[in-house]
Amino acid sequence: MTPVTIIITVVAYFLLLFTVSYLSGRKADNQGFFVGNRKSKWYVVAVATMGSFISGVTFVSVPGMVADKSFSYLQMVMGFIVGQFVIAFILIPLFYKMNLVSVYQYLEDRFGAKSYKTGAWFFFISKMLGASVRLFLVCLTLQLLVFAPLRLPFILNVVVTVFLVWLYTFRGGVKSIIWTDVLKTLCLVLSVVLCIYYISGRLELNFAGMLKSISDSDMSQVFFFDDINDKRYFFKQFLAGVFTMIATTGLDQDMMQRNLSCRNYKDSQKNMMVSIFCQFIINLLFLMLGVLLYQFAAKTGIAAKGDSLFPAVATSNFLPVVVGVLFIIGLFSSAYSAAGSALTALTTSFTIDILGADKKADKDEVLAGTRRKVHAGMAVLMGIVIFVFGLLNNSSVIDAVYVLASYTYGPILGLFSFGILTKQKVRDKYIPLVAVLSPILCYILQSNSESWFGGYKFSYELLIFNALFTFLGLCLLIKKQP
Repeated sequence: MTPVTIIITVVAYFLLLFTVSYLSGRKADNQGFFVGNRKSKWYVVAVATMGSFISGVTFVSVPGMVADKSFSYLQMVMGFIVGQFVIAFILIPLFYKMNLVSVYQYLEDRFGAKSYKTGAWFFFISKMLGASVRLFLVCLTLQLLVFAPLRLPFILNVVVTVFLVWLYTFRGGVKSIIWTDVLKTLCLVLSVVLCIYYISGRLELNFAGMLKSISDSDMSQVFFFDDINDKRYFFKQFLAGVFTMIATTGLDQDMMQRNLSCRNYKDSQKNMMVSIFCQFIINLLFLMLGVLLYQFAAKTGIAAKGDSLFPAVATSNFLPVVVGVLFIIGLFSSAYSAAGSALTALTTSFTIDILGADKKADKDEVLAGTRRKVHAGMAVLMGIVIFVFGLLNNSSVIDAVYVLASYTYGPILGLFSFGILTKQKVRDKYIPLVAVLSPILCYILQSNSESWFGGYKFSYELLIFNALFTFLGLCLLIKKQP
């Protein structure tokens, strides 16, 4: 694909994106920005939520992982379904009953101000780093395919990318995010289905032949029960999926803003049940595409694998240009939508949780002014983080950031679990210390697990231990009742 083709594709997509964003957010006030005025239709939110689970990293990583991990990721997705039930029938009714704008307001009501700020800051660090890394990977793709051939600097790439994200979210907030996520979901599903169709055609496979080719492949194994030390071991993946879904969706302001925009908790529950089962199907399509991509690469002599497989095959000369266009649309729709929702959630959390602007501002105009300044500040900070990643240009830094992001959800999960499962009061002022010590203990545990536990390697289930350490730490802070 030429840079001109990619630019035309991106411009066309953003024209459509801005049109949707403008129409949905033109009359949005503060409540519209933060929670969509709680008037969103549940089926619209369900479609939006389907796409919100898929980031730009997932778009290229899930197909590329089948060579090493087969279909083992589906074990984790099965855990996602169980975790989504917990969110829908325990957390959602609680949050609606308390009429929360930010989910971390629960911690203030349950424990106190220190706990509230701790949860908000852990979310802020995690979401800022995670969203910046995801957008950084898209900037790298843009630099490779567009900016470098045109001899334009990376800093300009970052400025343009972040500005576009800020532009389509600054007015409508959640109201805009929901409808742009609907657009993203449609683009994602269409992109994956048509890519499967075109690649199957080049492999001379009809629908039945494609299914047989995938099922006969060694890469299509789903369940792994043999070796507990294997990161693909079923119970590791499944339990990690349950708690990862609870922590990164149910206790994540970014994800919960959509669900809290429904009219009532029953509508929100409908949205969550529909979206999670559709997510299973979408992930299955990505894994099926991965098998076809490896088979096509082997046939045509393309040496790429892992994260570089899908981009290499989609933009190669062996397939029609439309496949590359579909890849670009799918990648950008997933990445920009995820960045937009993260920017909105960061703005909400920083404005409400950290600054407490909703309590200080006596007029909506004052709160709106604060919100707009924070929104611009979050965009600038995200751009700086992305540019720093570009200067480092080290994949190990990216890996470290993802590990840090996963660690930060453990204390949040532990805080909420203790608050919901017990009725004990704790010494609020010491909670930040517990929240910091828990990830440190997890790091020590992960670093020494092979020598301590006979070769056992921690995978995503480390999140559970992170939350457990926080829970136990809170038990030590219980106040004695008179």
